[in-house]
Amino acid sequence: MDFSLPTEPMNHKRKNPDPSPDSDESTTQLSSPFPDEVLERVLSLLNSRKDRNSVSLVCKDWYDAERWSRTHVFIGNCYSVSPEILTRRFPNIRSVTLKGKPRFSDFDLVPPKWGAYVHSWLLVFATKYHFLEELRLKRMTVSDESLKLLAFSFPNFKALSLLSCDGFSTDGLASITTHCKNLTELDIQENDIDDKSGKWLSCFPENFMSLEVLNFANLNSDVNFEALERLVSRCKSLIVLKVNENMTLEQLHRLLVLAPHLRELGTGSLLQELTPRQHSELKSAFNNCKNLNMLSGFYEVTSIFLPVLYPACTSLTFLNLSYAALRSDGLSNLLVHCPLLQRLWVLDSVEDEGLEAVGSNCPLLEELRVFPASDPFEDEILHGVTEAGFLAVSYGCKKLHYVLYFCRQMTNAAVATIVQNCPDFTHFRLCIMNPRQPDYQTNEPMDEAFGAVVKTCTKLRRLAVSGLLTDLTFEYIGKYANNLETLSVAFAGSSDRGMECVLKGCPKLRKLEIRDCPFGNAALLSSFRKYESMRSLWMSGCKVTMDGCRLLAQEMPRLNVEVIRECGNDGFQADKLYVYRSVAGPRKDAPSFVLTL
Repeated sequence: MDFSLPTEPMNHKRKNPDPSPDSDESTTQLSSPFPDEVLERVLSLLNSRKDRNSVSLVCKDWYDAERWSRTHVFIGNCYSVSPEILTRRFPNIRSVTLKGKPRFSDFDLVPPKWGAYVHSWLLVFATKYHFLEELRLKRMTVSDESLKLLAFSFPNFKALSLLSCDGFSTDGLASITTHCKNLTELDIQENDIDDKSGKWLSCFPENFMSLEVLNFANLNSDVNFEALERLVSRCKSLIVLKVNENMTLEQLHRLLVLAPHLRELGTGSLLQELTPRQHSELKSAFNNCKNLNMLSGFYEVTSIFLPVLYPACTSLTFLNLSYAALRSDGLSNLLVHCPLLQRLWVLDSVEDEGLEAVGSNCPLLEELRVFPASDPFEDEILHGVTEAGFLAVSYGCKKLHYVLYFCRQMTNAAVATIVQNCPDFTHFRLCIMNPRQPDYQTNEPMDEAFGAVVKTCTKLRRLAVSGLLTDLTFEYIGKYANNLETLSVAFAGSSDRGMECVLKGCPKLRKLEIRDCPFGNAALLSSFRKYESMRSLWMSGCKVTMDGCRLLAQEMPRLNVEVIRECGNDGFQADKLYVYRSVAGPRKDAPSFVLTL
């Protein structure tokens, strides 16, 4: 459930709010003509959260049926609702997805010990959701104690996914692997974890056979390979295996022989030297992986090794090379063997020539992410990608609708051409790494580039802007981005008018993330009602004051208005502002440096 939406059903309007039984006025709520069994069967066919939310608003019967039949809940902000409210609203939940800290925590803008602790949720779940099977956490603080509680409280627990979480160690993972007898998924990604040792993997019982997904790609410690090998051999349903960079090519070969049915594989380091026989055997093992549709890992890969992968590439739909500093020739040779590729993540070390190969070989590509191979704020970088590479992709990949593109230069004309070639973008995240960089050919602001994006891409839901931008960019966004849900802004704008245009337009805006922009109180307070339909607002390094924040909190009491105070602050400026809607009221675990207004 997305708790930014209403959770009560619609009623008939009544002139008499409390009519007598003999009154001719209707006293009943809208009801369903379907028996409960039929209605619950119909609702079971709805997979979309938004559809189920809409269904719950039709009438009381549908509300109740949706309430009792709901088994999965999504909470985009762990402070938008309390676990007590959640468990009262939905008593039969089996799967929970929970997000915590604001996204800008990925850029170290949220201090340590800010919050988003999962433990209080688990304490409630342990009494109300005894049959919980899945827990998926993102940017939450998870302790070893929490993982131990999870392992002992839910006998049917099957799936744990931790993405960008912190606070726990491999000891906590050992609790999961030791006690969760029905585990099918253990997915540990990009976490700030105390990696004490790899002993956690050896804690799976010797008769354990249910695992389908195992991802420990970002853990650093060596695991007991013999224990991993036995685990893989027992788990015949294993379809996803992503190992860490310590795994050797010989070990990878042995795992592939045991699990040729894998659909997703994350490799270890690919730098070891192979004898001709080892090379042939590894290539044969990849050739036997007929179901493989996703490859990742490639730590320290060299182009010499890539031919080993070619036999497995023919069925790939997703290739993640975001850890592989490949050059253009290596990428080009690899992509020739990937005719079905739909998603591609690369580093900018492939340069424009590598992206030209993408345009030539990947006609089905739908998503492209190009990450910086080094610190994006270093000045003297010789490699990288430009508008030329992006243009080449747009000419050859007409189905492209999701892009994240880090570059050091761009032009208005190039962006306009790109969106003309690919008008179906739903996600357009262009990150020009030099703040306030103009069109390098004309020295003009990049306003017309993003104007072209929002005018042409009518399905756009997520937009990240960068470069030298005036208020004109935000006028375009407010006027034309009618389906935009998330907007990220950094080092942009001329005045308060820019943010005002966004708040007065963009009817579907849910999340607004702003850093280092000249927006102040006038912008913040320009459209109070807009915040009622939004999930959250983040502002840091702007010109908002404490008085402005207090006025917002006063005018909108249903909002949680939080200010993160930094050392040396004069008490006048609001360094970091986080605003969000909540049905639970102010949070109870705010640290001393978070002021709730």
